[in-house]
Amino acid sequence: MTVKPIHFAPGKRTDGSPLARRLAAELRGDVLFSRADRGRYATDASIYQILPVGVVVPHDQDDLLLCLDIARSEKIPLLARGGGTSQCGQTVGEALVIDNSKWLNNIIDFDPVARTITVEPGLVLDHLNAWLKPHGLWFPVDVSTGAQCTIGGMTGNNSCGSRSIEYGNMVHNVLGIDAVLADGTQARFETLERMAQTPRLQQIVQQVQQIAQREHDEIVERVPKVLRRVAGYNIDLFDCQNPRAYTDDGSANLAHLLVGSEGTLAYSRQITLKLVPLPKNKVLGVINFPTFYQAMDSSQHIVKLGPTAVELVDRTMIDLSLNNPSFRPVIRKALIGDPQAMLLVEFSGDDKTVLTERLEALNDLMRDLNLPDLIVGMTDAAEQKALWDVRKAGLNIMMSMKGDGKPVSFIEDCAVPLEHLAEYTSRLTEVFARFGTKGTWYAHASVGTLHVRPILDMRRDGAVRMRGIAEEAAALVREYKGAYSGEHGDGLCRGEWVAWQYGPQLNRAFGEIKQLFDPDNRFNPDKIVRPPKMDEKSNFRFAPGYRELQIEPKLDWSAWNVKRDPVSGEESAPGSGDDLSGGLAKAVEMCNNNGHCRKFDADTMCPSYRITKDEQHLTRGRANTLRLAVSGQLGSDGLADPDVKATLDLCVSCKGCKRDCPTGVDMARFKIEARAAWADRHGHTLRDKLVGFLPRYAAQAARIGGLLAAAEKLPGTGWIKRRLGLAPQRLFPRFVHPFFDGSNTTTHAAQTGDGDKEVLLFVDTFNNSMEPENARAAQRVLEAAGYTVHFNMREGERPLCCGRTFLSAGMVKEAKEEARRTLDALMPYVKRGVAIVGLEPSCLLSLRDEFLGYGYGDEARKLADSAFLFEEFLVHEHAAGRLALNLKPLAASQAMVHGHCHQKAFDAVRPVQTVLKWIPQLEVSVIESSCCGMAGSFGYEAEHYEASQAMGELSLFPAIRKAEAGTLFVADGTSCRHQITDGTQQQPLHVARVLADALTNASVDTPADAPASA
Repeated sequence: MTVKPIHFAPGKRTDGSPLARRLAAELRGDVLFSRADRGRYATDASIYQILPVGVVVPHDQDDLLLCLDIARSEKIPLLARGGGTSQCGQTVGEALVIDNSKWLNNIIDFDPVARTITVEPGLVLDHLNAWLKPHGLWFPVDVSTGAQCTIGGMTGNNSCGSRSIEYGNMVHNVLGIDAVLADGTQARFETLERMAQTPRLQQIVQQVQQIAQREHDEIVERVPKVLRRVAGYNIDLFDCQNPRAYTDDGSANLAHLLVGSEGTLAYSRQITLKLVPLPKNKVLGVINFPTFYQAMDSSQHIVKLGPTAVELVDRTMIDLSLNNPSFRPVIRKALIGDPQAMLLVEFSGDDKTVLTERLEALNDLMRDLNLPDLIVGMTDAAEQKALWDVRKAGLNIMMSMKGDGKPVSFIEDCAVPLEHLAEYTSRLTEVFARFGTKGTWYAHASVGTLHVRPILDMRRDGAVRMRGIAEEAAALVREYKGAYSGEHGDGLCRGEWVAWQYGPQLNRAFGEIKQLFDPDNRFNPDKIVRPPKMDEKSNFRFAPGYRELQIEPKLDWSAWNVKRDPVSGEESAPGSGDDLSGGLAKAVEMCNNNGHCRKFDADTMCPSYRITKDEQHLTRGRANTLRLAVSGQLGSDGLADPDVKATLDLCVSCKGCKRDCPTGVDMARFKIEARAAWADRHGHTLRDKLVGFLPRYAAQAARIGGLLAAAEKLPGTGWIKRRLGLAPQRLFPRFVHPFFDGSNTTTHAAQTGDGDKEVLLFVDTFNNSMEPENARAAQRVLEAAGYTVHFNMREGERPLCCGRTFLSAGMVKEAKEEARRTLDALMPYVKRGVAIVGLEPSCLLSLRDEFLGYGYGDEARKLADSAFLFEEFLVHEHAAGRLALNLKPLAASQAMVHGHCHQKAFDAVRPVQTVLKWIPQLEVSVIESSCCGMAGSFGYEAEHYEASQAMGELSLFPAIRKAEAGTLFVADGTSCRHQITDGTQQQPLHVARVLADALTNASVDTPADAPASA
């Protein structure tokens, strides 16, 4: 369920202070006090940034208790942190941050009969539910950040989730909390009947009861009656007559006072949860509304049908999803016409017939509301999950807007009774217009809580507009008797509104409770009680004085330097004279800190975090480090700062973030800039030069490949490798007689013809000088299909090269020169419509990615449009009716495919499956894995060997070892094949070799039922 990390660094980075030295000496876990570490923990998913005192990552419960003791003796404030996904600034502050997520994520106790489980606070929600699934149970507070948020954070925030209309909030599902008080007292908070009556607990229970009894009338008057209300403390927990009582039997449970307290009252170290059975069946009705108002107005009627969830997807989110390659096919299946809003209405239960009847009742209701024929019904579980994944990505989709203006969270959790929802949203839209902006809407229509984010520029006048909008929104909430804070908590963003919501009398009562629990104000100080103003500018991430350093990037970042109309949302290109290089900082700032990169599902992102669980080696942590660097907050070195180098050290440039991150943070591209900046300052090592210039000497090395292979066995080879910075465990690359040997070069591009049935085979350095059998196989397949094959080499010249090895060594100038040479040679083919087909994913896809960042304009774009991986080309030609292959069965009946990271980033793994399925009687499956760990030269480097092997051991190596004997393993990446062989002793093949082995002499069409496209 959870991946236990391993240390690749000491985990002790101190600033020399007495506190840091003491913590480092006494704790087993990580102690992080460097300026970059503090900067990485200074932000969460909110607009705020406050440098913490330092960071501790406890190794176990004993470590945690010792850390709390040290902080108490040193009188240091404390701040508990889980996934760092809070949107209101709850997990930032000038305190010692304790990160529970790395180690404190264990299951302590499980009772399947009583349906309870006790967990540590750092356990991620999705990991918990994956563990529970075989038992037929789940924890139903299903927040959209379930892949990365922790149970401790959810408890502190009183999280809710999409299905709260059925299952309630966190407070309705927490049974008990084992906590540590500010004075060191360890206590179990649960129902009053079961709580141990120690003198300290007796004092707390009695005084809280007295406060609640004294303020009874004020509680009845002031506490909102809506389900979604999470502001302040749950002071009404003793009001057992409340129809929204927190327990099934109406008994008071003091643990519910800690739920939603944002860690201000006690430190929760274990949490006991109530579980429910997994529903056996679900159906989903997707309603496409012509207007947003109709969607809002219909919600009050829809909930009467007893749905599990009613979730909103607005037009902005629809459009952004259609522009995202991952989400586009999913959202299209749900569309009818051109809706302005969608409602996702889910019914769940054991009897599918009953659920189908409810779906029909939904259709009947919409007809009664004069909105017929607008529902897409989904009964397939996979289709439903795919659409829910789009909805869960709503925040990140919204934040993918380029430019300085971003949707800002500060009023997004206001909750109003459903009968007022349509009018409330309409009037709030008018408020936005008065302040010169518009809002993005999504989320929980079932309970009147819509996540609305006005688009503001927090660098300029955003704070002023934020204040004005908040005041008008608050007035509307009060008018409709709603809750200003409905899900995401108070933090720095809504803390000042606690007093507004509850009035001065209850606000003073909250202060009394805080004083009772934490008299020295050390637990997450200045949250809920005595908070700062929401627009205290010194707390902003883009605080006054925030400026980017003058950095001259090596690549073209102008695509991020856009202007945006705050009302229409339309982007415009930089105007004449605008700084085209300024987009580098804007691209870095695309990271919204939501932490989607912390997920551990089947996608690629982020392999280094998965083995270390260190914030430093997370896409978010790297983006924050880069932002601090380009804004001078790490010093004047910019991208050449040693902290930047350290935080990018384990980045394997997999491009997983380019695809998996909904805001499109491309860390591989940033690493190119950072490596180049470091090299400009410090020069290149011999290892850098060996890697970078590999294409220049590979052909010569191939001539003496036998001697090099023999030298591997000589004494002293390990010493030479270590001197070069290479891992002694790795064999030197195998150089053989090259594919280009003078017999298969082309002297010029023919100037006639239309490119039909012609192809240029782009044979890269690796498939030329190390594995030429792949190029020969590809040539054979293409010629068997009737294509004239040209090559990327002219007689007397060296082969064309993508320049990727130069990029990996920080030699951008040399890479751009290779790109220019390649463009000049290939453009005659491109103009004639000849496809450029490659074998090595990282090389060919450079033509579709890195080449676009060199400033070569239309030529680069045209080449990108003409460039295909070998299997992509075959699928494309099959769809066009031009492909003729006759394939016979192989000896193997099963094939397992490992996708190269760059194939995954460009959604190019499916074509491999497609062409392999053309082979009769071959069963094809894909290994669900992240990066293999070799990643070009990464796995060869001595300091990265252990990390490389750990990445392979996450899922790839175990999957291969468990495969049946005789299984065929397919991997297109040169590095991937070498890593698999080193790690499992299996010999994977390039897909071209598999197809070549399956060729017969006859030529017939591929199977008619083969997929037409990728």
